[in-house]
Amino acid sequence: MKKERLVILGGGESGVGTALLGKAKGYDVFVSDQGIIKEKYKEVLIHNEIEFEGGKHSEEKILTAKMVMKSPGIPDKAPLVKQIRANGIEIVSEIEFASKFTNATLVGITGSNGKTTTAALTHHLLKQELNVGLAGNIGDSFAKQILEKNHPNYVLEISSFQLDDIKGFRPHIAVLTNITPDHLDRYEYQFENYIASKFRIAENQTKEDYFIYDADDEVIEKWLKAHPVQSTLLPFSLTKTIENGAYLDKENIKITIDNNQIIMPTKNLALEGKHNIKNAMAASTVAHLLKIRKQTIRESLENFQGVEHRLENVLKINKVQYINDSKATNVNATYYALESMDAPTVWIVGGVDKGNDYQELFQFVNEKVKAIICLGVDNKKLMDSFGNMVDIIVETEYMSEAVKIAYKIAEAGENVLLSPACASFDLFENYEDRGRQFKDAVRNL
Repeated sequence: MKKERLVILGGGESGVGTALLGKAKGYDVFVSDQGIIKEKYKEVLIHNEIEFEGGKHSEEKILTAKMVMKSPGIPDKAPLVKQIRANGIEIVSEIEFASKFTNATLVGITGSNGKTTTAALTHHLLKQELNVGLAGNIGDSFAKQILEKNHPNYVLEISSFQLDDIKGFRPHIAVLTNITPDHLDRYEYQFENYIASKFRIAENQTKEDYFIYDADDEVIEKWLKAHPVQSTLLPFSLTKTIENGAYLDKENIKITIDNNQIIMPTKNLALEGKHNIKNAMAASTVAHLLKIRKQTIRESLENFQGVEHRLENVLKINKVQYINDSKATNVNATYYALESMDAPTVWIVGGVDKGNDYQELFQFVNEKVKAIICLGVDNKKLMDSFGNMVDIIVETEYMSEAVKIAYKIAEAGENVLLSPACASFDLFENYEDRGRQFKDAVRNL
Protein backbone atom coordinates (compact mmCIF):
# COMPACT_ATOMS: atom_id res chain seq x y z
CA MET A 1 0.00 0.00 0.00
CA LYS A 2 1.34 3.44 -0.98
CA LYS A 3 2.19 5.72 1.94
CA GLU A 4 0.35 9.03 2.29
CA ARG A 5 2.66 11.97 1.56
CA LEU A 6 3.16 14.50 4.34
CA VAL A 7 4.98 17.69 3.30
CA ILE A 8 6.31 20.00 5.99
CA LEU A 9 7.02 23.65 5.21
CA GLY A 10 9.65 24.93 7.63
CA GLY A 11 12.61 23.00 9.04
CA GLY A 12 12.60 24.43 12.56
CA GLU A 13 11.54 22.94 15.91
CA SER A 14 7.90 22.26 15.04
CA GLY A 15 8.69 21.15 11.48
CA VAL A 16 11.35 18.62 12.42
CA GLY A 17 9.24 17.33 15.34
CA THR A 18 6.31 16.77 12.96
CA ALA A 19 8.62 15.05 10.47
CA LEU A 20 9.78 12.57 13.13
CA LEU A 21 6.23 11.82 14.32
CA GLY A 22 4.96 11.63 10.72
CA LYS A 23 7.64 9.12 9.74
CA ALA A 24 6.95 7.01 12.86
CA LYS A 25 3.24 6.95 11.96
CA GLY A 26 3.93 5.66 8.44
CA TYR A 27 3.82 8.80 6.29
CA ASP A 28 6.10 9.49 3.33
CA VAL A 29 7.68 12.67 4.72
CA PHE A 30 9.35 15.58 2.91
CA VAL A 31 10.61 18.76 4.64
CA SER A 32 11.03 21.97 2.63
CA ASP A 33 12.40 25.28 3.93
CA GLN A 34 12.89 28.42 1.86
CA GLY A 35 15.60 29.54 4.30
CA ILE A 36 18.64 27.74 5.63
CA ILE A 37 17.92 24.77 7.92
CA LYS A 38 20.07 24.88 11.08
CA GLU A 39 22.78 22.21 11.34
CA LYS A 40 21.26 20.60 14.46
CA TYR A 41 17.97 20.02 12.60
CA LYS A 42 19.74 18.82 9.42
CA GLU A 43 21.55 16.20 11.48
CA VAL A 44 18.26 14.91 12.93
CA LEU A 45 16.68 14.67 9.45
CA ILE A 46 19.73 12.90 7.96
CA HIS A 47 19.98 10.50 10.93
CA ASN A 48 16.29 9.58 10.55
CA GLU A 49 16.56 9.28 6.73
CA ILE A 50 13.94 11.99 6.11
CA GLU A 51 14.15 13.75 2.73
CA PHE A 52 14.56 17.54 2.96
CA GLU A 53 15.59 20.66 1.05
CA GLY A 54 16.79 24.10 2.18
CA GLY A 55 16.96 27.44 0.39
CA LYS A 56 14.00 26.71 -1.90
CA HIS A 57 10.53 25.19 -2.25
CA SER A 58 10.30 22.58 -5.08
CA GLU A 59 6.67 22.75 -6.17
CA GLU A 60 6.79 19.38 -7.96
CA LYS A 61 7.69 17.72 -4.65
CA ILE A 62 5.27 19.76 -2.52
CA LEU A 63 2.09 19.67 -4.59
CA THR A 64 2.00 15.84 -4.53
CA ALA A 65 1.18 15.95 -0.79
CA LYS A 66 -1.94 14.52 0.83
CA MET A 67 -1.37 16.89 3.76
CA VAL A 68 0.86 19.91 4.41
CA MET A 69 2.00 21.04 7.86
CA LYS A 70 3.18 24.62 7.56
CA SER A 71 5.29 26.58 10.00
CA PRO A 72 3.18 29.18 11.82
CA GLY A 73 5.51 31.88 10.47
CA ILE A 74 4.36 31.35 6.86
CA PRO A 75 1.34 33.57 6.08
CA ASP A 76 -1.76 32.38 4.22
CA LYS A 77 -1.15 34.98 1.52
CA ALA A 78 2.18 33.36 0.50
CA PRO A 79 1.79 32.30 -3.18
CA LEU A 80 2.84 28.70 -2.41
CA VAL A 81 0.20 28.38 0.34
CA LYS A 82 -2.47 29.72 -2.05
CA GLN A 83 -1.34 27.15 -4.64
CA ILE A 84 -1.51 24.29 -2.09
CA ARG A 85 -5.07 25.28 -1.14
CA ALA A 86 -6.07 25.65 -4.82
CA ASN A 87 -4.93 22.04 -5.33
CA GLY A 88 -7.30 20.90 -2.56
CA ILE A 89 -4.44 19.79 -0.27
CA GLU A 90 -5.21 19.93 3.46
CA ILE A 91 -3.05 22.36 5.50
CA VAL A 92 -2.69 21.77 9.25
CA SER A 93 -0.61 23.14 12.13
CA GLU A 94 1.76 21.03 14.22
CA ILE A 95 -0.70 21.27 17.14
CA GLU A 96 -3.49 19.80 14.98
CA PHE A 97 -1.33 17.02 13.49
CA ALA A 98 0.25 15.94 16.77
CA SER A 99 -2.97 16.00 18.81
CA LYS A 100 -4.38 13.17 16.64
CA PHE A 101 -1.78 10.81 18.13
CA THR A 102 -2.36 11.32 21.85
CA ASN A 103 -5.13 10.74 24.39
CA ALA A 104 -3.44 13.11 26.85
CA THR A 105 -5.31 15.79 28.80
CA LEU A 106 -4.56 19.00 26.90
CA VAL A 107 -4.43 22.48 28.41
CA GLY A 108 -4.31 25.08 25.60
CA ILE A 109 -3.25 28.64 26.49
CA THR A 110 -3.52 31.62 24.14
CA GLY A 111 -3.83 35.41 24.36
CA SER A 112 -2.11 38.54 23.06
CA ASN A 113 0.01 38.83 26.22
CA GLY A 114 0.85 36.69 29.22
CA LYS A 115 0.48 33.35 27.47
CA THR A 116 4.15 32.35 27.86
CA THR A 117 4.23 33.25 31.56
CA THR A 118 0.83 31.61 32.15
CA ALA A 119 1.88 28.44 30.30
CA ALA A 120 5.21 28.21 32.17
CA LEU A 121 3.49 28.89 35.51
CA THR A 122 0.71 26.35 34.80
CA HIS A 123 3.34 23.73 33.93
CA HIS A 124 5.24 24.60 37.13
CA LEU A 125 2.08 24.08 39.24
CA LEU A 126 1.07 20.83 37.54
CA LYS A 127 4.49 19.16 37.39
CA GLN A 128 4.67 19.00 41.20
CA GLU A 129 2.04 16.23 41.17
CA LEU A 130 1.44 15.20 37.52
CA ASN A 131 3.49 13.87 34.60
CA VAL A 132 3.11 16.86 32.26
CA GLY A 133 4.82 18.20 29.12
CA LEU A 134 5.21 21.84 28.08
CA ALA A 135 5.04 22.52 24.33
CA GLY A 136 3.54 24.57 21.51
CA ASN A 137 5.22 27.96 21.23
CA ILE A 138 7.53 27.06 24.11
CA GLY A 139 10.03 24.26 24.78
CA ASP A 140 10.45 21.14 22.63
CA SER A 141 8.06 20.40 19.78
CA PHE A 142 4.67 18.93 20.78
CA ALA A 143 4.92 16.30 18.02
CA LYS A 144 8.40 15.21 19.14
CA GLN A 145 7.27 14.92 22.78
CA ILE A 146 4.31 12.74 21.77
CA LEU A 147 6.71 10.47 19.92
CA GLU A 148 9.43 10.30 22.58
CA LYS A 149 7.78 10.94 25.97
CA ASN A 150 4.04 10.72 25.47
CA HIS A 151 3.13 12.52 28.71
CA PRO A 152 -0.43 11.90 29.95
CA ASN A 153 -0.87 15.71 30.26
CA TYR A 154 0.34 18.69 28.20
CA VAL A 155 0.34 22.45 28.68
CA LEU A 156 0.43 24.05 25.23
CA GLU A 157 1.20 27.70 24.58
CA ILE A 158 -0.61 28.42 21.30
CA SER A 159 -0.34 31.45 19.02
CA SER A 160 -3.11 32.72 16.75
CA PHE A 161 -1.05 31.52 13.77
CA GLN A 162 -1.13 27.95 15.12
CA LEU A 163 -4.87 28.22 15.78
CA ASP A 164 -5.49 29.36 12.19
CA ASP A 165 -4.65 25.87 10.94
CA ILE A 166 -6.60 23.66 13.34
CA LYS A 167 -9.54 21.46 12.31
CA GLY A 168 -10.44 19.14 15.20
CA PHE A 169 -7.99 20.23 17.92
CA ARG A 170 -9.84 20.20 21.24
CA PRO A 171 -8.13 21.10 24.52
CA HIS A 172 -9.93 19.84 27.64
CA ILE A 173 -9.05 23.18 29.28
CA ALA A 174 -8.68 26.33 27.15
CA VAL A 175 -7.25 29.55 28.60
CA LEU A 176 -7.57 32.98 26.96
CA THR A 177 -5.46 35.53 28.86
CA ASN A 178 -6.55 38.69 26.98
CA ILE A 179 -7.00 40.13 23.49
CA THR A 180 -5.41 43.37 22.29
CA PRO A 181 -4.55 44.36 18.69
CA ASP A 182 -1.51 42.37 17.53
CA HIS A 183 -0.24 40.77 14.30
CA LEU A 184 -2.87 42.78 12.40
CA ASP A 185 -0.58 42.64 9.35
CA ARG A 186 -1.50 38.91 9.18
CA TYR A 187 -5.24 39.55 9.56
CA GLU A 188 -5.88 42.12 6.80
CA TYR A 189 -5.64 44.83 9.50
CA GLN A 190 -9.06 43.67 10.76
CA PHE A 191 -9.13 43.30 14.55
CA GLU A 192 -12.27 41.10 14.25
CA ASN A 193 -10.30 38.52 12.23
CA TYR A 194 -7.62 38.34 14.93
CA ILE A 195 -10.25 37.98 17.71
CA ALA A 196 -11.95 35.16 15.80
CA SER A 197 -8.57 33.43 15.45
CA LYS A 198 -7.95 33.54 19.22
CA PHE A 199 -11.42 32.11 19.97
CA ARG A 200 -10.71 29.09 17.77
CA ILE A 201 -9.08 27.58 20.86
CA ALA A 202 -12.61 26.82 22.15
CA GLU A 203 -14.40 26.04 18.91
CA ASN A 204 -14.24 22.24 19.24
CA GLN A 205 -14.88 22.13 22.99
CA THR A 206 -17.99 20.50 24.46
CA LYS A 207 -19.78 21.03 27.79
CA GLU A 208 -17.36 18.50 29.34
CA ASP A 209 -14.52 20.98 28.69
CA TYR A 210 -13.56 24.26 30.39
CA PHE A 211 -12.91 27.77 29.08
CA ILE A 212 -10.93 30.05 31.43
CA TYR A 213 -10.83 33.72 30.44
CA ASP A 214 -10.28 37.31 31.65
CA ALA A 215 -13.71 38.73 32.55
CA ASP A 216 -12.19 42.26 32.78
CA ASP A 217 -11.33 42.16 29.07
CA GLU A 218 -14.11 43.98 27.21
CA VAL A 219 -13.12 42.49 23.86
CA ILE A 220 -13.52 38.93 25.22
CA GLU A 221 -16.79 39.71 27.05
CA LYS A 222 -18.32 41.32 23.95
CA TRP A 223 -17.28 38.46 21.66
CA LEU A 224 -18.59 35.80 24.07
CA LYS A 225 -22.02 37.47 24.20
CA ALA A 226 -22.27 37.38 20.40
CA HIS A 227 -20.58 33.96 19.95
CA PRO A 228 -21.29 31.69 22.99
CA VAL A 229 -18.97 28.70 23.47
CA GLN A 230 -20.11 25.17 24.36
CA SER A 231 -17.69 24.67 27.24
CA THR A 232 -18.10 25.43 30.95
CA LEU A 233 -17.05 29.04 31.59
CA LEU A 234 -14.58 29.85 34.38
CA PRO A 235 -13.85 33.60 34.31
CA PHE A 236 -11.21 35.40 36.38
CA SER A 237 -11.29 39.06 37.42
CA LEU A 238 -9.54 41.73 39.48
CA THR A 239 -12.70 43.89 39.66
CA LYS A 240 -15.76 41.61 39.83
CA THR A 241 -16.94 38.94 42.28
CA ILE A 242 -16.96 35.60 40.44
CA GLU A 243 -19.04 32.68 41.74
CA ASN A 244 -17.48 29.98 39.56
CA GLY A 245 -13.91 30.94 38.67
CA ALA A 246 -11.37 33.30 40.25
CA TYR A 247 -11.48 36.83 41.63
CA LEU A 248 -9.55 39.21 43.85
CA ASP A 249 -11.00 39.78 47.31
CA LYS A 250 -8.89 42.53 48.95
CA GLU A 251 -5.39 40.95 49.03
CA ASN A 252 -6.52 37.37 48.35
CA ILE A 253 -7.16 35.36 45.21
CA LYS A 254 -10.30 33.25 45.66
CA ILE A 255 -10.97 30.39 43.24
CA THR A 256 -14.23 28.42 43.38
CA ILE A 257 -15.01 25.38 41.26
CA ASP A 258 -18.19 23.40 42.07
CA ASN A 259 -18.30 24.80 45.65
CA ASN A 260 -14.68 23.79 46.27
CA GLN A 261 -12.71 26.94 47.17
CA ILE A 262 -9.03 27.80 47.44
CA ILE A 263 -7.76 31.11 48.91
CA MET A 264 -4.26 32.49 48.22
CA PRO A 265 -2.70 35.74 49.49
CA THR A 266 -1.27 37.86 46.65
CA LYS A 267 1.53 39.25 48.84
CA ASN A 268 3.39 35.93 48.57
CA LEU A 269 3.33 35.70 44.76
CA ALA A 270 6.81 35.39 43.27
CA LEU A 271 5.77 37.43 40.20
CA GLU A 272 5.03 41.13 40.65
CA GLY A 273 2.46 43.32 38.90
CA LYS A 274 -1.31 43.29 38.39
CA HIS A 275 -1.01 41.38 35.12
CA ASN A 276 0.82 38.59 36.97
CA ILE A 277 -2.03 38.30 39.50
CA LYS A 278 -4.20 37.48 36.48
CA ASN A 279 -1.64 34.99 35.14
CA ALA A 280 -1.59 33.36 38.60
CA MET A 281 -5.41 33.21 38.65
CA ALA A 282 -5.53 31.47 35.26
CA ALA A 283 -2.76 28.97 36.11
CA SER A 284 -4.20 28.20 39.57
CA THR A 285 -7.68 27.63 38.12
CA VAL A 286 -6.19 25.00 35.78
CA ALA A 287 -4.33 23.39 38.70
CA HIS A 288 -7.47 23.43 40.87
CA LEU A 289 -9.46 21.76 38.03
CA LEU A 290 -6.81 19.03 37.70
CA LYS A 291 -6.97 18.32 41.46
CA ILE A 292 -3.54 19.68 42.45
CA ARG A 293 -3.50 20.08 46.24
CA LYS A 294 -4.12 23.59 47.57
CA GLN A 295 -0.87 23.65 49.53
CA THR A 296 1.10 22.66 46.42
CA ILE A 297 -0.52 25.46 44.40
CA ARG A 298 0.31 28.04 47.09
CA GLU A 299 3.93 26.93 47.44
CA SER A 300 4.46 26.76 43.67
CA LEU A 301 3.15 30.32 43.17
CA GLU A 302 5.64 31.49 45.80
CA ASN A 303 8.72 29.84 44.26
CA PHE A 304 8.12 30.28 40.49
CA GLN A 305 11.15 31.92 38.87
CA GLY A 306 9.48 33.62 35.89
CA VAL A 307 10.25 33.44 32.17
CA GLU A 308 13.38 34.47 30.27
CA HIS A 309 12.97 37.71 28.25
CA ARG A 310 9.86 38.76 30.21
CA LEU A 311 10.66 41.58 32.70
CA GLU A 312 13.85 39.67 33.54
CA ASN A 313 16.26 41.47 35.88
CA VAL A 314 19.66 41.05 34.24
CA LEU A 315 22.22 42.99 36.34
CA LYS A 316 22.58 46.03 38.57
CA ILE A 317 25.54 48.19 37.51
CA ASN A 318 26.38 51.38 39.43
CA LYS A 319 22.98 51.05 41.13
CA VAL A 320 21.19 51.02 37.73
CA GLN A 321 18.87 48.01 37.13
CA TYR A 322 18.99 46.54 33.59
CA ILE A 323 15.74 44.75 32.63
CA ASN A 324 15.22 42.44 29.63
CA ASP A 325 11.63 42.46 28.34
CA SER A 326 12.45 41.44 24.76
CA LYS A 327 9.34 39.27 24.64
CA ALA A 328 7.23 42.46 24.62
CA THR A 329 6.57 42.37 20.86
CA ASN A 330 3.42 44.52 21.00
CA VAL A 331 2.26 47.76 22.62
CA ASN A 332 0.12 46.08 25.27
CA ALA A 333 3.04 44.01 26.59
CA THR A 334 5.16 47.17 26.83
CA TYR A 335 2.26 48.89 28.61
CA TYR A 336 2.59 46.32 31.44
CA ALA A 337 6.36 46.77 31.52
CA LEU A 338 6.26 50.58 31.77
CA GLU A 339 3.39 50.39 34.28
CA SER A 340 5.57 48.27 36.58
CA MET A 341 8.57 50.67 36.51
CA ASP A 342 9.03 52.34 39.89
CA ALA A 343 11.99 54.64 39.02
CA PRO A 344 13.00 56.94 36.13
CA THR A 345 13.63 54.70 33.12
CA VAL A 346 15.79 54.73 29.99
CA TRP A 347 13.60 52.86 27.51
CA ILE A 348 14.99 50.88 24.54
CA VAL A 349 12.19 50.41 21.98
CA GLY A 350 11.71 49.55 18.30
CA GLY A 351 11.79 46.91 15.59
CA VAL A 352 9.20 45.87 13.02
CA ASP A 353 6.01 47.86 13.64
CA LYS A 354 2.91 45.67 13.26
CA GLY A 355 0.45 48.55 12.87
CA ASN A 356 1.10 49.85 16.41
CA ASP A 357 -0.85 52.65 18.07
CA TYR A 358 1.46 54.07 20.75
CA GLN A 359 -1.11 56.38 22.34
CA GLU A 360 -1.82 54.14 25.35
CA LEU A 361 1.87 54.44 26.36
CA PHE A 362 1.90 58.28 26.45
CA GLN A 363 0.85 58.49 30.11
CA PHE A 364 3.72 56.25 31.29
CA VAL A 365 6.28 57.88 28.99
CA ASN A 366 5.38 61.28 30.44
CA GLU A 367 5.51 59.98 34.02
CA LYS A 368 8.37 57.49 34.03
CA VAL A 369 10.59 57.64 30.93
CA LYS A 370 13.64 59.89 31.06
CA ALA A 371 15.17 58.96 27.68
CA ILE A 372 14.26 56.82 24.66
CA ILE A 373 16.66 54.79 22.52
CA CYS A 374 15.08 53.71 19.22
CA LEU A 375 16.58 50.39 18.09
CA GLY A 376 15.39 49.58 14.59
CA VAL A 377 15.92 49.97 10.86
CA ASP A 378 12.98 52.38 10.56
CA ASN A 379 12.33 54.52 13.66
CA LYS A 380 10.29 57.33 12.06
CA LYS A 381 6.99 56.42 13.73
CA LEU A 382 8.65 56.20 17.16
CA MET A 383 10.41 59.54 16.66
CA ASP A 384 7.13 61.17 15.57
CA SER A 385 5.17 59.62 18.47
CA PHE A 386 7.59 60.30 21.34
CA GLY A 387 10.01 62.97 20.09
CA ASN A 388 8.30 65.81 21.98
CA MET A 389 7.80 63.87 25.22
CA VAL A 390 11.38 63.32 26.37
CA ASP A 391 14.52 65.45 26.42
CA ILE A 392 16.69 62.68 24.98
CA ILE A 393 15.67 60.45 22.04
CA VAL A 394 18.34 58.73 19.92
CA GLU A 395 18.46 56.16 17.11
CA THR A 396 20.69 53.15 16.57
CA GLU A 397 20.74 49.85 14.69
CA TYR A 398 23.08 48.05 17.12
CA MET A 399 22.19 46.51 20.48
CA SER A 400 25.71 47.05 21.85
CA GLU A 401 25.49 50.75 21.00
CA ALA A 402 21.97 51.05 22.48
CA VAL A 403 23.22 49.61 25.80
CA LYS A 404 26.32 51.86 25.82
CA ILE A 405 24.15 54.96 25.26
CA ALA A 406 21.80 53.83 28.05
CA TYR A 407 24.79 53.32 30.35
CA LYS A 408 25.86 56.94 29.77
CA ILE A 409 22.37 58.37 30.37
CA ALA A 410 21.11 56.31 33.36
CA GLU A 411 21.97 57.42 36.90
CA ALA A 412 21.99 55.57 40.25
CA GLY A 413 18.54 54.38 41.30
CA GLU A 414 17.19 54.34 37.71
CA ASN A 415 16.26 51.56 35.26
CA VAL A 416 17.32 50.63 31.74
CA LEU A 417 14.43 48.73 30.15
CA LEU A 418 14.49 46.83 26.84
CA SER A 419 10.77 46.55 25.98
CA PRO A 420 10.56 46.88 22.20
CA ALA A 421 6.75 46.89 21.56
CA CYS A 422 7.69 45.58 18.09
CA ALA A 423 8.72 42.38 16.33
CA SER A 424 12.46 41.69 16.10
CA PHE A 425 12.98 40.55 12.51
CA ASP A 426 14.60 43.74 11.16
CA LEU A 427 17.82 43.30 13.15
CA PHE A 428 17.54 39.96 15.00
CA GLU A 429 16.63 36.31 14.37
CA ASN A 430 13.79 36.47 16.91
CA TYR A 431 12.94 38.02 20.28
CA GLU A 432 15.18 35.47 22.08
CA ASP A 433 18.18 36.53 19.99
CA ARG A 434 17.36 40.19 20.75
CA GLY A 435 17.07 39.46 24.49
CA ARG A 436 20.34 37.49 24.58
CA GLN A 437 22.19 40.23 22.72
CA PHE A 438 20.88 42.75 25.27
CA LYS A 439 22.05 40.59 28.18
CA ASP A 440 25.47 40.04 26.55
CA ALA A 441 25.86 43.78 25.95
CA VAL A 442 24.95 44.54 29.59
CA ARG A 443 27.44 41.95 30.88
CA ASN A 444 30.11 43.46 28.64
CA LEU A 445 29.76 46.89 30.22
